[in-house]
Amino acid sequence: MGSLPLSIDILPADVPVLDLDEAAARLGVSGNRLRTLIRDHNLLAASRDGIPVIPEAFFGERGLAKHVEGLVTMLLDGGYTRDEAMQWLFTEQEDLGLRPADALHTHSAREVIRRAHAQAF
Repeated sequence: MGSLPLSIDILPADVPVLDLDEAAARLGVSGNRLRTLIRDHNLLAASRDGIPVIPEAFFGERGLAKHVEGLVTMLLDGGYTRDEAMQWLFTEQEDLGLRPADALHTHSAREVIRRAHAQAF
């Protein structure tokens, strides 16, 4: 697992996470497929206490939450590092009253994407 690109342990303590086995099961894919998603920059993972984890906010009822893969790609292609992207996704936007990752599950999802686009480019 040392070869997985993981964000540093920057997730706030109150962010629920899934370990890689739980995340793979939630997506209905193998552990290898999940690792490929992370390596190919389609999904961000972090280290929490030395264990690779994926924020639960990245998941919806049927796999990944809508827009997660596109948002991650937009941020990384726009020059954000993995750590910066993870930090942006989990820093509350005062005017939204939500963190961007959480806002993806609300009517504010398009606003989050618009902001990410504006900041990344």
